[in-house]
Amino acid sequence: MKMKKKKKKFVPAIVAFLLIVIIGGAAAAKVLYDKYSYSKERVDMDAFYQVSGTESAIILQDEMVDEKAVVKDGICYFDLDTVHKYMNEVFYVDLSENLLLYTSALETVRVNLGESTYTTADGAKDLGCTIAYVENETVYVAADFVKLYTNYSYDIYDRHVQVYTQWGSKETASVEKDTAVRERGGVKSPILRDLAAGETVEILEEMETWSKVKTSDSVIGYVENKRLANRITEQEIPVTDYAAPEYTSISMPGKVSLGFHAIGGVGGNSTLDAMVAESKGMNVISPTWLSMIDNEGNIRSFGGRDYVQKAHDKGLQVWVAVDNFNYENETGTAVDELAVLSSTTKRQKLVDNIMKEALTLGVDGINVDFEGLKEECGIHYVQFLRELSVRCRTNKMVLSVDNYVPFHFNDYYRLDIQGQIVDYVIIMGYDEHWHGSKNPGSVASIDYVSNGLDKTLEEVPAEKVINAIPFYTIQWRTDGGNVTDEYLTLKNTPDFLQRVGMQKVWDETTCQNYIEWKEGSVTYQVWLEDEESISVKLNVMSAKNIAGVAVWKLGDGTSGAWELLKIYTNS
Repeated sequence: MKMKKKKKKFVPAIVAFLLIVIIGGAAAAKVLYDKYSYSKERVDMDAFYQVSGTESAIILQDEMVDEKAVVKDGICYFDLDTVHKYMNEVFYVDLSENLLLYTSALETVRVNLGESTYTTADGAKDLGCTIAYVENETVYVAADFVKLYTNYSYDIYDRHVQVYTQWGSKETASVEKDTAVRERGGVKSPILRDLAAGETVEILEEMETWSKVKTSDSVIGYVENKRLANRITEQEIPVTDYAAPEYTSISMPGKVSLGFHAIGGVGGNSTLDAMVAESKGMNVISPTWLSMIDNEGNIRSFGGRDYVQKAHDKGLQVWVAVDNFNYENETGTAVDELAVLSSTTKRQKLVDNIMKEALTLGVDGINVDFEGLKEECGIHYVQFLRELSVRCRTNKMVLSVDNYVPFHFNDYYRLDIQGQIVDYVIIMGYDEHWHGSKNPGSVASIDYVSNGLDKTLEEVPAEKVINAIPFYTIQWRTDGGNVTDEYLTLKNTPDFLQRVGMQKVWDETTCQNYIEWKEGSVTYQVWLEDEESISVKLNVMSAKNIAGVAVWKLGDGTSGAWELLKIYTNS
């Protein structure tokens, strides 16, 4: 009887133990299940793409960018900044006149915002949908209109738009078994999209057990490697629908040797013979005849056909200069370049006036010398050059543009675009230290010239680059903290040196002769421009194989300097 009692006590203990084991096993199984089972949680796709309403995310190549598209009634629109950044920066908008413009090598296409038609040289055409519209001061352009002038592709999906602007090779794989594309690698990551067996995905990045993939509808996420098979490499087919008209250029046979002829009135034209007699090897003359005079697009001209004919008889091309400052210097009346260039009506009036005068005078080219433009004017200035280039190309007239030595703070002059659309880009390789700057130094040290050309050649073909050299320097006068200066020309330098009685010393850093002296509390400094400094500059220009040389200005040179230019031009 005692034995039986012990047995009864032992049974509950066994049962308790088994319950503990079962419960513990269940808990362990749950832990294992939680760890290794596949999550069925699905991603909130609006949150994933960060869109709402009519917005759609943009997948550019294989990455989602910050910018958004808008899809209305099945029509895709991109804001103009997005178009400029990723597709085509030639599109130009004028909100004040409700216009969208596209200027190619041969024409300017016009669109009235909010309309479905656009006007080309062949007449009006209808796109079948609103081409561009404004909302909250942002301009949106139909993707199909952008495609008329840009080689790219786009496809609209549920909450995103796939855009391709580049093409190469891609690796693809087939899905062996129904699975899911997940937000991240890992079975617990939420699901972006279900994948059926037999579907094809593009492999973007392969890891140890997961791969980053893109589905046929451009959902980008992660799939287990064990679900993928039949990997192959395919060549993508680029879009070549649009063939842009060629930006043809006019090039002179050999190097350009251009002399700027500063003319302050019609009477100045009579000095042509003297200017040409001074020069040697010059083949282009650029008289400063045209200048903006108001905020409406009007110009004044000192030009004369007799001058042009006489220059032609002397074997010279004439590239008439048009500027934005001489009229103000003459009269004190300021011109608001932004007011003119940002208005399509006024800008095109300016182009018309320049071309009308150039054709009337019978010149061979136009030289644009717009200085001191502010950054906000940059985009409008470039549009002005585009429109002027079309007219010059149509009339077989050379278009050259004067530019500062390039730095980051003046890059809105857009040498890269100028290098495409104009015939010659002239770099004003001087004013490193300028009149009135109160900062004594060289006008054009060799590093300033050489580095400026190197930066230019990163953006402009060498056969279009002309370097302008100064036929002047500056005498600096420092008295305590007060700095004043005055110009000194090459022609006057010998008399100046004799008058001050100072010995010049060659400075290897600037590759110029240098003089310095004191008179009481005043220190005088001059970094001379002379035949020696010009020779070094021309050697650097020869080594870089650029298109030629220009000089500012005629009447200030010496026979020795011109002989060097002649040798350079004929080399």
